[in-house]
Amino acid sequence: MKKLTICIVQLMMVLTVTAQTYKSVSNVSFTSKSDAYAKERLKLDVYYPEDLTDCPVIVWFHGGGLEGGQKEIPQRLKEKGYVVVGANYRLLPNVTVDKTLDDAAEAVAWAFRHAKDYGGDPRKIVVTGHSAGGYLSMMLCLNKAWLKGYGIDADSVWQYIPFSGQAITHYNVRKMQGVNPLQPTIDEYAPLYWVRPDCPPLVLICGDRELELYGRYDENQYLARMMKLVGHKQTYLYEIDGHGHGGMVDPSFHILDTHIKQMLGEPVNP
Repeated sequence: MKKLTICIVQLMMVLTVTAQTYKSVSNVSFTSKSDAYAKERLKLDVYYPEDLTDCPVIVWFHGGGLEGGQKEIPQRLKEKGYVVVGANYRLLPNVTVDKTLDDAAEAVAWAFRHAKDYGGDPRKIVVTGHSAGGYLSMMLCLNKAWLKGYGIDADSVWQYIPFSGQAITHYNVRKMQGVNPLQPTIDEYAPLYWVRPDCPPLVLICGDRELELYGRYDENQYLARMMKLVGHKQTYLYEIDGHGHGGMVDPSFHILDTHIKQMLGEPVNP
């Protein structure tokens, strides 16, 4: 009985030591912009592990077609040892996509400046998001001008992992240009326009090609092909069979976790 009691006490001590608590802060302003819409909209939430340091930092941009949606901390990113930043951005058609992209860049720059305040490592920043959020992360990766405007080299981001991002010009950008959503175009607002050989790892994740929105997988497949043709060695493409545009989100987090563990040199369970 005495031995059992000792074992229980030891187990409780181990659990106490290994248990990790997390905190969160909400509605942190990240902008230097002064207009009313920016002040209202450009806020972020941070979820972080207490008393840890040098953690990977996930910057997550929400979806919503660039016209809707709210900042969020996805449940699947919680209790993983990550610092998670869920950021808003100004929405179309209230602003042009230039301003939306600039907002996303400003949020990433905030993460670089403040990562250590929350136990994060600015050398391990992952930029990601779903749908419109994936599009934003792809644009920040491939067109270095957006982050350069805030003194950040886009290549200093650890990894870009867009979930079902649009590789051609976003369909709601085209709508503002007077172009039908099913009329594909590639201009300066298309990630495909900016393919380059020298960016960080780019992990493209899509749902089933027959179920995805507006041929989203096919766009990503072409982007992956062009990235490889120009000489980029770390472009990865995943298709999640049987899952559509919304259903692909949950299983995509496993792929994100796997690529982070690989970069950390930790064992993975694919």
